[in-house]
Amino acid sequence: MEKFEWLQTALYFAVLLAAVKPLGGFMARLFQGERTLLTPILGPIERVIYRICGVQSEEEMGWQRYAGSMILFNLVLFMSLFVLLMTQHLLPLNPQKVPAFTWQLALNTAISFVTNTNWQAYVGEQAASYFTQMVGLATHNFVSAATGIAVAIAVIRGFARRRTSQLGNFWVDMTRCTLYVLLPISLVAAILLVSQGAIQNFKAYKTVSLVQAVTYDKPKLDDKGNPLKDVKGNPVTESVTAKEVTIPMGPVASQEAIKELGTNGGGFFNANSAHPYENPTPFSHMLEILLILLIPGSLTYTFGVMVGNTRQGWAILGVMLFLLIGSFTVLQWAEVSGNPLVTKLGVSGVNMEGKELRFGLAGTNLFEVATTGTSCGAVAAMHDSLTPLGGMIPLSLILLGEIVFGGVGSGLYTMLAFAVIAVFVSGLMIGRTPEYLGKKIEVREMWMSIVTVLIAGVTVLILSAIAMLTPSAVASMANPGAHGLSEVLYAFASMANNNGSAFAGLNANVNFYNLWGSLAMIIGRYVPAVAMLAMAGALAEKKYVPPSLGTLPTDKVPFALWLTLVILIVGALTFFPALSLGPIVEHLTMLGGN
Repeated sequence: MEKFEWLQTALYFAVLLAAVKPLGGFMARLFQGERTLLTPILGPIERVIYRICGVQSEEEMGWQRYAGSMILFNLVLFMSLFVLLMTQHLLPLNPQKVPAFTWQLALNTAISFVTNTNWQAYVGEQAASYFTQMVGLATHNFVSAATGIAVAIAVIRGFARRRTSQLGNFWVDMTRCTLYVLLPISLVAAILLVSQGAIQNFKAYKTVSLVQAVTYDKPKLDDKGNPLKDVKGNPVTESVTAKEVTIPMGPVASQEAIKELGTNGGGFFNANSAHPYENPTPFSHMLEILLILLIPGSLTYTFGVMVGNTRQGWAILGVMLFLLIGSFTVLQWAEVSGNPLVTKLGVSGVNMEGKELRFGLAGTNLFEVATTGTSCGAVAAMHDSLTPLGGMIPLSLILLGEIVFGGVGSGLYTMLAFAVIAVFVSGLMIGRTPEYLGKKIEVREMWMSIVTVLIAGVTVLILSAIAMLTPSAVASMANPGAHGLSEVLYAFASMANNNGSAFAGLNANVNFYNLWGSLAMIIGRYVPAVAMLAMAGALAEKKYVPPSLGTLPTDKVPFALWLTLVILIVGALTFFPALSLGPIVEHLTMLGGN
């Protein structure tokens, strides 16, 4: 990297680390019911919300009731968004007169935003009205993020509490998270984005004439929207001449802020965070990356404070940073190395195809590892244009379960599941009952951890195999061979792990991906969440076991390295065969001259 890129990357991580302790400490005080700086301002509003909703803020819940409240709340949210999408043509703030979604697409989209996946099988500026974007999608960006954080806080209480069946109150955790954390930060971030040029208006789209007509090749589609191919399997295109262009408008900045902060990722525009109206300048670019990692990183410190040992949180954060920086390094190397076939033509080996020149190679790659290491799914580059090994990095980050910071809340509790597995395996190696944070890890905790860690991966592999045997799914692939397999594998990995980004080159707006993808998103979101709540309930009832000479220190560097190794081993055993058939084969083919 150039000196400026090194400086930019180092400055970014310095700012991120500087924000972890203040925000993490604030959230610890907030969710422990202590007074915060915002209590005098927001406390009265919080109490009014409880009175209106009939919430007894002092009443706590066991894990079954907590999980039931979470599922019921999300079910109501899903139904409301589904109805909105099906009736958006009848609702206000629709200057472009966009029609209603089909029921299959509405089902997929509603599940997508409720589960914090934000998978988009539609073009945002063409398919969604302003009312849908604001009242439907932006609102769900808040509540789906708050749901993940609430579950993580309940799981932390399971580790921290002793001899109790209570994990807190779901409604209180949701309210406090939204009111004290997500709304204030999003408001400040939206103002900063507007200052950089992100738009925020309700104007109708503008059509303007081009200074010079542009002719390009456009893929031809059949009646179902699938790309047509010739007898050799190559896409069929037609020449199109454009003499004017439509410039979309809309309330973008407000949605962009919570989209990144809540690791949602659903873009107002199809180009997502590569669009200049969503991400105008290098400053806004780094701000958005900071927003993506801010809460997942800070929650590690919240965890440390609430369990009474901040070094536990720093150890987990260290593992996350190690995996993230390592992934960024490999991606940067792969894209700097470029394609040797292009280099032979006398062109620079650095692969800048599909990337934003205004952000640079390092800035773009940093965004991509941040968004796929979390459950964000926002993109600032075309993943389909990455080199084979470069494309394998975001795919691998998603397949790991997005614990490299991970989604807001979901990343932390999935990492804790890995920590429980690491402790259990180490206990077997030394021949004693494993302990983590003073709690004995037994059969129930292991089962719940295994379910949390493996359920999304198993779902990905099964559904990808079904896709390879389904003609309509295969027909949606724009590219044959190993690259096409990577597109399908990435799609189901993104949905099952609630990421939402796309590899591109795949027409996902077909019944197969809308329906099977909906199932993947539901499984990937709620099975791990309920499993971790069940484990938290079991842990909260256990007595505290004081550390002894045989207790494995889980707040030291050796355990952090062991946890990292366990994560990589589980990931390799689960996904290496699939990766071998996709990006690795494609890389070897490229080196072979094809």
